[in-house]
Amino acid sequence: QVQLEESGGGLVQPGGSLKLSCATQRVTLDVYAIGWFRQAPGKNREGLGCISRFNDNPMYANSVKGRFTIQREYANNTVYLEMNSLKPDDTAVYYCAAEAGKCYSGSYDWTNYDYWGQGTQVTVSS
Repeated sequence: QVQLEESGGGLVQPGGSLKLSCATQRVTLDVYAIGWFRQAPGKNREGLGCISRFNDNPMYANSVKGRFTIQREYANNTVYLEMNSLKPDDTAVYYCAAEAGKCYSGSYDWTNYDYWGQGTQVTVSS
């Protein structure tokens, strides 16, 4: 069974940084693509990016490209979402999710994912 657990959320000032973690199992990292999503109140779930061992590099949505970075650390079986230059509009619940195979254009669509973490709240406010 695939298990995903996010952590690292919290309150941060505009312009600040935060690093989220998605802890999982080694087999999950080997078989599944890991996507990051967020959902703000009253808004649709938004795909932020994806990482997979079958892709040379992570993929990023235009809305976060250049500000967010996705990394994978096999030593801890963890995928990270590093967020910089945070804005109030980045306030949301952030989720990681697993989808079998590699990242592709459909990896920004939350309906393609089979397994989800519980989410972690990020609030950007002064």
